[in-house]
Amino acid sequence: MEYLVKTFRFPPKAFSLIMVPTKEQLQKFYFAIDNLRGEAFFLLLATSGRRLNEALSTEINGIDLDKRMIIPDLNSYASRTKRCWYSFFNDETKIVLEKYLDEYEIIDRIFPIKKREAQKYFDRAKRRTGIHITAKTLRQWFCCQMGELGVPDRYIDAFCGRVPRSILARHYTDYSPERLKRIYDKANLRVLS
Repeated sequence: MEYLVKTFRFPPKAFSLIMVPTKEQLQKFYFAIDNLRGEAFFLLLATSGRRLNEALSTEINGIDLDKRMIIPDLNSYASRTKRCWYSFFNDETKIVLEKYLDEYEIIDRIFPIKKREAQKYFDRAKRRTGIHITAKTLRQWFCCQMGELGVPDRYIDAFCGRVPRSILARHYTDYSPERLKRIYDKANLRVLS
């Protein structure tokens, strides 16, 4: 009954404010994670702006440790509003990732775990600290921090894989990996220090 459904009017979604955790809360939560894989996963999410599924599907050849760059599989993840583009991680994450990759035998995906197992890292840390942090919370924290560090919204959108909406962002902005890395490095995002 498509003709009938087309006549329905739905109220707009209510705007809700988000409250992101402080850096101190993130640090307390991070130190409550009980294994190296969970720590590496947490830091990658917090410093790259990646979605949970993107982080879980990142393959070993999709990480360039020297450049601290996450190279997207441009064919695997795209929709009308979402893309997967180049993102980066900081030196803190690089150190933990190198340690993690040395300790674990990784064949294809960096984090060969399912969503539920990834969630368990967060659940255990929440029980220990009383702080509620999810993968989405880390993405929100990343966006807020990058904004506070002076990164323009269109580049934050690029790091997070959002399709640009403005004409300036869509047609007149260079999103090359080199430029994105310079912008990321200039921001000097930190979680643990």
